[in-house]
Amino acid sequence: MENTIQVNNLEKEFKGIKAVDAISFAVKKGEFFGLLGPNGAGKTTTIRTLYGFSPPTNGDIQIFGMNITHDWRQIRARIGVCQQENTLDPDLTVQQNLLIFAGYFSIPSNRARKRADQLLEFFALSNRKNDKVIELSGGMARRLILARALINKPELLILDEPTTGLDPQSRHLLWDRLESLKKEGLTAVLTTHYMEEASRLCDRLVIIDHGRILVEGRPSQLISQHAGSRVIEIEGGDDDLHRYVQAHQIEHDDLDHRMILYTSEDNDLANAIRERFGGRKCIYRNSTLEDVFLRLTGRELRE
Repeated sequence: MENTIQVNNLEKEFKGIKAVDAISFAVKKGEFFGLLGPNGAGKTTTIRTLYGFSPPTNGDIQIFGMNITHDWRQIRARIGVCQQENTLDPDLTVQQNLLIFAGYFSIPSNRARKRADQLLEFFALSNRKNDKVIELSGGMARRLILARALINKPELLILDEPTTGLDPQSRHLLWDRLESLKKEGLTAVLTTHYMEEASRLCDRLVIIDHGRILVEGRPSQLISQHAGSRVIEIEGGDDDLHRYVQAHQIEHDDLDHRMILYTSEDNDLANAIRERFGGRKCIYRNSTLEDVFLRLTGRELRE
């Protein structure tokens, strides 16, 4: 399968500080690829280099087999970008925002109007097409931003935290629409802080921290490798619990007031823990991508 994106040794510096430090990855045609990481890890900086907004300091970016530095005009004509910020024109109606944007791609007016109507229906906005943008809810505005990014029928869609701040209903609607686009063969790169979103949408992903890639793989593969299949959270962390964990060589995180054990599908171990520590508050659950993320990037706040 051919690569839509090929990034080799990408670096981006700001005032001598490396925001992105020699990262390399590839995105296959028809693939949804995720960039995950804490605040300030380099995700958005990487995303912005992909669509030509921020030129790389060093390294090479090939999109559709073209170099982003030299061929960015041809590349931009074939991609759609959904940024974090609300960049809709508040003085225009919902429909006008799409039609004006279509003009940037020299789409004939009749075709632009037809495409706009299709997208408004696809994102459940047809009944609001004559409303001003300022009259929309946050979820509606986010759907309109995504619709606008698709006005030129892009081959590559770049999504920078597409569902941040949305309520669960709006988030799930956007996930459904993105999955429909994925089935049609669209290629996408996305950043997100929602691990459920990454697990659901991404075929593969990387976790970035301090500008470097920590791991790369399928969500299920990364969960299995770094968090096992089951998690047991036990309240308290006294010597008895520590000795038990060490004696059985159980992968764990010690959070002082709570211990998190990462295990396989071992019913005997789970039963033994229930018998020995059942008097404490214990939570038994499946491992998730969030467990992987926290194990690799830490639990401290990033300001």
